[in-house]
Amino acid sequence: MKTSLYRVVDLMTCAIANMLSDHETVFHGVSSHLPMVAIQLAKQKHAPNLVHLNIPGGVNPASISEECYSSASGNLLKGAEAYFPLEQIFDLSMRGKLDVAFLSGVQFDIHGNVNASVIGSYKKPKVRLPGGAGSAVLIPTAKKAIIWRTKHDRRTFVEQVDFITTRGNVWKIVTPLCIFIFKNGKLHLESIHPTSSLEEVKENTGFELLYDDIKFTTPPTEEDLKLLKKIDPKDFRSLEFK
Repeated sequence: MKTSLYRVVDLMTCAIANMLSDHETVFHGVSSHLPMVAIQLAKQKHAPNLVHLNIPGGVNPASISEECYSSASGNLLKGAEAYFPLEQIFDLSMRGKLDVAFLSGVQFDIHGNVNASVIGSYKKPKVRLPGGAGSAVLIPTAKKAIIWRTKHDRRTFVEQVDFITTRGNVWKIVTPLCIFIFKNGKLHLESIHPTSSLEEVKENTGFELLYDDIKFTTPPTEEDLKLLKKIDPKDFRSLEFK
């Protein structure tokens, strides 16, 4: 499909949906509209038995309605199949039963370290960030931690993070330019989006790019785009890009 027929956010949402498999148990937290939409897309396309968990505790909410202005909204309890509170999600993950956790951060380095705590010195930071919250527990314990980030620049992907909020077990990182995969102790370039190029990824990454072959991310199909409009008519998935 021509790149002019879809947006980067659509590509990222579909790429994330394609990472999810049927029967997996998947969790997203606050400020997570993009993965929330991706979960619903996966359920409608190829993973009808996927289990959707979220902050309010609604298991498999009926839909992401026009009222779901927040990915932590109580509206996600409407029509849900069951109630599963947040503290049990942490317990589920620590018992090795959470297949996928969607999380984010502010800085990432080639070793898969995630910083969500401070920019600059910890004692005298330039910026004090929210901190680890759930990511400090879920990234190390979930079977697969998927990171998404709507910015890809040298301040985000750095040689060494200013502070290690959590480390290890990052599976993939999805950005507006590419997808990284963590293997052999380092981030590797898995695919470049058709809307970007190897040169652009290099220019905006603060560490050396490691890759075997140059691959491109699979673009959305017409069916994908139609489903996205049906699932997310208010375009909540674009909120982080605004």
